[in-house]
Amino acid sequence: MNVLSLLAHPRPTSFCHAVSERARTALAAQGHELTHHDLYADGFEPRLAADEAWSIGDSVEQTLARAADPLLQRYRQDVAAADCLLVVHPNWWGKPPAILCGWIDRVLVPGVAYRLERADGRPQGLLRARHALIFNTSDTPEEREQAEFGDPLELIWGRCVLPFCGVGQYQRVVFRPVVDSSPDQRAQWLDCVDATVRRLGP
Repeated sequence: MNVLSLLAHPRPTSFCHAVSERARTALAAQGHELTHHDLYADGFEPRLAADEAWSIGDSVEQTLARAADPLLQRYRQDVAAADCLLVVHPNWWGKPPAILCGWIDRVLVPGVAYRLERADGRPQGLLRARHALIFNTSDTPEEREQAEFGDPLELIWGRCVLPFCGVGQYQRVVFRPVVDSSPDQRAQWLDCVDATVRRLGP
């Protein structure tokens, strides 16, 4: 299975980086093919340009041909070819980091991730990926997250982004609070990453 891995954290020593590395190692050990994008290390430009801001697209080939930025074109090609998505990012202000929001805006576009015939219609998901693994880090305790904020990341990934693109199954795991976690706790969380990836199967 071809897995597209996305990592969105600016600090190489972050726990997000450790989670991503552990997940990729486990996936490779199961025989999956991996394509990895570290958005910060790649220098991805997250700002949507005026000529990219449209809602109704054409075929994948036509959409890719319009991407003048070689990195953007490669990102779009890779997500179109993926059988599974692996996404690792922190919870910042109840949303992904801006660079990952920009990836959603610029990569998951009509003709690549979905087709929309009319602005008020239901989208047709175009991604071949039918499964996604989402790993998040957070410093907000789960009880407060649910009571005060309603877990906005769950709404973003589970209600808005993935179903819109045709990804019908996903698993989201949150490690929290990270800020004062012990080395032993982090080791347990990384073991949880291994277990979650193993359930994906070969």
